[in-house]
Amino acid sequence: MTRKAHLEPHLSSNELKTRYQLTTDKVESRRWHLLWLVSQKWTIKQAAVAVGLNYDYAKDIVRNYNQQGEGGLLNRRKIRSTRRGKPLLDAAQIEELRECLQKPPEDKGLWTGPKVAAWIAQKTGRKKVWAQRGWEYLKKCRYSLQIPRPSHQKGDKEQQEQFKQKLPQRVKELQHKSPQSTIEVWSFDEHRLGLKPICRRVWAPIGERPLASVHHRYEWLYLYGYVHPQTGQKEWFIVPRVNVKWFNLVLKSFAEAVGASKDKIILLVVDRAGWHMSEKVELPEGIFLEPLPPYSPELQPAERLWSLADEPLVNKSFSTLDELEEVLSERCRILCQMQPQIQALTNYHWWPEPNTLKTG
Repeated sequence: MTRKAHLEPHLSSNELKTRYQLTTDKVESRRWHLLWLVSQKWTIKQAAVAVGLNYDYAKDIVRNYNQQGEGGLLNRRKIRSTRRGKPLLDAAQIEELRECLQKPPEDKGLWTGPKVAAWIAQKTGRKKVWAQRGWEYLKKCRYSLQIPRPSHQKGDKEQQEQFKQKLPQRVKELQHKSPQSTIEVWSFDEHRLGLKPICRRVWAPIGERPLASVHHRYEWLYLYGYVHPQTGQKEWFIVPRVNVKWFNLVLKSFAEAVGASKDKIILLVVDRAGWHMSEKVELPEGIFLEPLPPYSPELQPAERLWSLADEPLVNKSFSTLDELEEVLSERCRILCQMQPQIQALTNYHWWPEPNTLKTG
């Protein structure tokens, strides 16, 4: 059993999360992020990988927090330069700006750097505030420019929260029925790929617009991905269809690959696609399905694999599916060697922890 780190009760887990979300200093923010993950029963090593910190440095952060409380998290290398003069906004005004950002601006559009700069000018009585300063204060308020993840309007938030709470209970039920068995919780999803090119933003030299060779054709194959979020272990299958027949074949191969049996039980989280819920699904020994709430792909860790799987395919055109499959197969082999990165990407904080999977 992996040993969990001890945290002194200076702050609750929710208070640690709030510090992480609101701290404007990047160094301190990562330290609070690490402590919040540790408070969620992550090991220091797992939390360090997720946050991107050295393991020994992460242990020092935990020790400093235990000994000094909040003061142990201060970024002591931060030196405030007197050359910059007085800040445009004081602490109270920054808090007021943060509240304003939660609502649309006066023009009922979207907040931008120039609009924040205009707000600052109006609030402080200045004749002009440069747009760059608006961007800076957006960052100070812990905002970043993001593309929202689509969330289906039929998704039920209450059901989603209940699923998070129910999943560990489901594991305990299986463990109670089979006390001598090992229980692992895996996630599964399918991803469609084909000869229709994938275009994605990439870094390129300034002044040079990158070009992507495209030739739209509508031929497809499917990548079946299984992931064990607690370890980052993966199993990949490339197949030509999605239906009950292929799901049964891949499920059987997966069970053999991971050694599912009466002594090793796999609880597999799946969405509610028709071929997953069909009465014709044949479950191998040791495999149990746990369906997600309807319209809840954001709860599926395997969904996060696709951006990684797509990387060698983006901005390229393939002549045949065989050519695409060759590149995709090589990518899957490489991803199988990237367990720490996959673990950091897919191991949601509410996912059942390893120490909850064995009761006796």
